[in-house]
Amino acid sequence: MNESYFSYKDLYIEDGRKVLEVNILPEKYCNFDCVFCPIGRSQHKTDVQRSFPGTDNSIVELENNINALNPDLIFINSKGEALLNDRIDDIIDLIKANGKAVRLFTNGYLLGRSEYMKIANRCDEVVGELKVLSEEDFQRLQRPIKGYTLAEYISNMAAFRRQYAGRFIFEITIIKGCSDGPGSIEKLKDIIREISPDKIVVAKINDKRFEKKFSITDERLEEISRALLDI
Repeated sequence: MNESYFSYKDLYIEDGRKVLEVNILPEKYCNFDCVFCPIGRSQHKTDVQRSFPGTDNSIVELENNINALNPDLIFINSKGEALLNDRIDDIIDLIKANGKAVRLFTNGYLLGRSEYMKIANRCDEVVGELKVLSEEDFQRLQRPIKGYTLAEYISNMAAFRRQYAGRFIFEITIIKGCSDGPGSIEKLKDIIREISPDKIVVAKINDKRFEKKFSITDERLEEISRALLDI
């Protein structure tokens, strides 16, 4: 009998809602291999869905947790790209059947593909992200699957947002030397206008292993946040 492999964060309150955060991958499966990823290197760099032993048990465990904790929102935030679990539709079905809202975190690259767009469309909220602003930095620091481009990355999120009826949250992580310079704010504003998210979250690298090389000061984060949220 296969054990459950889902993992959870402690229940927390966000904007008055009880949130249960769940990882639905047994290990890191991702279409990127970011230098600053807190999980480490991608042993499985892919954009094709996979089956994982133990998913049935994991889904039963998720339902038990929903019944026991009674959250308002289930946040699918995984070790890598959650869309790559081939049972994600079943997971969303379960959450919806229990009357709960679903938030999906994705790096956003796959949102332009019809098969993944359909899955994300079923969620009440979708979070996409952006970290760098040049093709060179995208290839060097986010190490995507060969053939991926930054322009397509942004256009995929914009295409998804144009047809999405739910709430799209755009998370921008400011990287020192990549997205914190004088011209970065105007570039980011243009991208925000193209994607037209419902909410913008501006963050910085907080992992101590990467802070020295990639993190900006709180003061600079505040400056950039004010400029971006102003639009």
